[in-house]
Amino acid sequence: MINFKDITYLKEGTVRQKEALKVLLELNLFELLKNFNPILVGTIPINIDIESSDLDIICQSKNHEDILKVVREKYEKLPEFEVKTIPSYKNLKTTIITLEYKTFPIEIFIQNKHPEKQDSYLHMLVEYQVLLEERTEFKSKIIALKQQGIKTEPAFAQLLGLEGDPYQGLLNYGYEKGYIS
Repeated sequence: MINFKDITYLKEGTVRQKEALKVLLELNLFELLKNFNPILVGTIPINIDIESSDLDIICQSKNHEDILKVVREKYEKLPEFEVKTIPSYKNLKTTIITLEYKTFPIEIFIQNKHPEKQDSYLHMLVEYQVLLEERTEFKSKIIALKQQGIKTEPAFAQLLGLEGDPYQGLLNYGYEKGYIS
């Protein structure tokens, strides 16, 4: 199992994963965010990204202004810098910071919830386990669906035959299979 909490695994990965690591190191992003438990999640860590895939970093902060101050000071002048706050997403205040650096859109997602308990991390763990079990053909089908504009979780739900909300369905599937607890 990959230790997704330590981004150095990317240096042994695909060309795109190595590029992602280079960008994260150039920005010194994980060092800057270290007090907020950053974890890179999404499609790039599990190698199902497409050209438009972004770098999704999840963090934890009780006071969102603390992390906003740190990020604004360092990155506010980068292209596409934007901050959105959602007062209640699954009963948690959520702040999303977006920016671009080189070829990567970057999204920093903040909640007062440990990143290992956040849905996006859990989704990634489930997707990773499914990919390990289903292998190459399944992975190719996921990537093809993503290239057609289907988001990752709905693509997995479709191929796994999950009914209803694909985001919750994927979590339920992960709990049932013992991929997450």
